[in-house]
Amino acid sequence: MKDHLESSIFGDHEDTVEHLDEPHTPVALSRREIREQELAARRRGRRPAGPAPTGRGTPSVLRRILVIVLALAVIGGGVAVAYTALRPVVESLLESNDYPGPGTGEVRVTVEQGAGGSAIAKVLVEQDVVKSSKAFIEAANEDPKSAGIQPGVYEMKKQMKASDALAILVDPKNRMITRVVVPEGLWATEVYARLSKSSGIPVAQYTAAAKKVGDLGLPASAKGNIEGYLFPASYEFGPTATALDQLKQMVAESTKRLDALGISPAQMERVVTVASLVEGEAQTEGDRAKVARVIENRLAAKMSLGMDSTVNYIFKKRGVPTQQMLDSDNPYNTRRFTGLPPGPISNPGESALKAAAAPAAGNWLYFVTVNLDSGATKFAATYEEHQRYVAEFRQWCSVNKGKC
Repeated sequence: MKDHLESSIFGDHEDTVEHLDEPHTPVALSRREIREQELAARRRGRRPAGPAPTGRGTPSVLRRILVIVLALAVIGGGVAVAYTALRPVVESLLESNDYPGPGTGEVRVTVEQGAGGSAIAKVLVEQDVVKSSKAFIEAANEDPKSAGIQPGVYEMKKQMKASDALAILVDPKNRMITRVVVPEGLWATEVYARLSKSSGIPVAQYTAAAKKVGDLGLPASAKGNIEGYLFPASYEFGPTATALDQLKQMVAESTKRLDALGISPAQMERVVTVASLVEGEAQTEGDRAKVARVIENRLAAKMSLGMDSTVNYIFKKRGVPTQQMLDSDNPYNTRRFTGLPPGPISNPGESALKAAAAPAAGNWLYFVTVNLDSGATKFAATYEEHQRYVAEFRQWCSVNKGKC
């Protein structure tokens, strides 16, 4: 019985002995024998001979279940370890790269001239307006208007949804800028008033800034006089632009235009002065080059220019000068003094600058506007011819009371 017990439990006695003197009972098989019988039975297509396996030998099905359970236990332990190690990576992948919005607070964002989508995204991320460049660029790629974002300063919020931030940038109305249109022929004092109205900066600050000669960028020939160099154009100034910043920008525009016309810094003052006279006297575009020629012909003949616009400049009063004004002994009074006035009498535009740089060909010494409504002007080479045109002008004034 001891041998049977050992064989049944341990299955390590392959030479089990059958006792013939005892009643015949099934012989306990070793595990190797059981496996061999199972294999033989599968080959014959039937169950193996001998006793069915008992709990003392691990059945194949249960054994497989045990292996699976053990494997899952091992795998489960591995997953736990892996999850602990990979959790930050997984969370970063699952975390949104965009803020939910709508954002809080206020922040001013500057979009520089020529900045592309990546550059704009970088600025937005640096100022914590959007969460990631990727989120902003994805939003921009879905909106064709993003290609038209204009340079300027925009007021935004921190931690905005990328699409909301983009919506602000694509609308030009959201640019925080000072827009001002400066027409041709204004005096510097009139330009200051116009700038002040748009920017809210007091006129006194513009007047003070105009005296900072070393900072304005004027040509040496201007001798520190800003009159004539505040180029007429449409301007946009940022919200932090000072009075000096604005004047510098206008002077830079003027000298750039003069340089493009081939005017050297040494000649800029003379050209601008002549152009300012043209701006003040010519009534139509076609007359500008002719007026410039009259000025040059009279200067060459040592004649006084005799222009009302220079007298008006003295008194900062537009219209037909009074006799008292005409009698002024101010050097800007070209009715009394020969030669050019001491400096420009207005801020001329590009058309007047071109006329001054290249006057029309002609021998005219006189001109007079014969119809103030249409601006019709007649040019004459002799005084007698000029007087006929003056009479024509007086006739027009007699018919149009109060306009002359």
